[in-house]
Amino acid sequence: RQLCSSPLVSLSALDVVTMSTDNVEAEAAADICCASCGIAGVDDVKLKKCDACDLVHYCSDECQQEHSPKHEHLCKERAAELREELLFKQPESTHEGDCPICLLPLTLGNDLNVELVCCNKKICDGCFNAHQIKEDEEQVENPWLQDSCPLCRHHRPLSDAEVDAFTRRRIEANDPVALREVGNDGSVEGDYVKAFQYWSRAAELGDAEAHHHLGSVMYWEDGEGEGVVEKDEKKKIYHLEEASIRGHPIARRNLGIVDLSNSNEGRRFERAIKHFIIAANLGDEESVDMIKQIHEMGAISIELYAEAVRGYNAAVDATKSPERE
Repeated sequence: RQLCSSPLVSLSALDVVTMSTDNVEAEAAADICCASCGIAGVDDVKLKKCDACDLVHYCSDECQQEHSPKHEHLCKERAAELREELLFKQPESTHEGDCPICLLPLTLGNDLNVELVCCNKKICDGCFNAHQIKEDEEQVENPWLQDSCPLCRHHRPLSDAEVDAFTRRRIEANDPVALREVGNDGSVEGDYVKAFQYWSRAAELGDAEAHHHLGSVMYWEDGEGEGVVEKDEKKKIYHLEEASIRGHPIARRNLGIVDLSNSNEGRRFERAIKHFIIAANLGDEESVDMIKQIHEMGAISIELYAEAVRGYNAAVDATKSPERE
């Protein structure tokens, strides 16, 4: 078998992986061979990265397991750094995304968006109204267009029975939006076992809103959901972070509030401000209010508050169009 030809081969595997993460050249050299046995990733030898840290490679599960005690400390450090970078990266858009017709960002909340049950997509009310006007004009010649979906062109379910039938089909297809909505129904009905189960399934499929529901203490306060799920601060933070990474501004604001309440712990205050700024840039007005209050207390500069206002205004302006007015 061929071992790494890098000068680093003379070092032990432990020497390589315990080098500072700042030493990019050393990390790159370590990546070309198995961190445990030193075999090079050539010919039919396929190396796989450590999923957690992306710093080292292994040729087999056995080598990874054998090397784990030596690599664990560095791995956890780098994994935490990567998680932090991901968490504080400004999302390109909110979890709502863009309207698939006009391609403008959807507004936050459901007041100005239309949920299409047939395909579980959202469009803005401007595009939905335009579709209805066109539908009314054309249905004389094409009666089948009446009550059609502007996206999938199927008949839009109008009765409760039709909605239930479509929802069941979407759940069978493991659609995260349908799963989350059934969880929402369970919460409204007081069936918290149902809510937790369906939210959990939707969250596993990457649904930001489901992560937010699972992470929001409001759903489990005052005895609500008692006995359904054990309160776990780490899991709460995890779900809020997952929702935030996916562009959920309210989950992001809630993370800021958590950090602000623990701001006596060094850099937690700076983290809180970052969360509020990111949420403001996504169009969350309450995050702007939080920054304003902190500024009025003299804890942050007027420039930082102005930055939040500009970000908020830009996010709101991006959702506007004549059709939505």
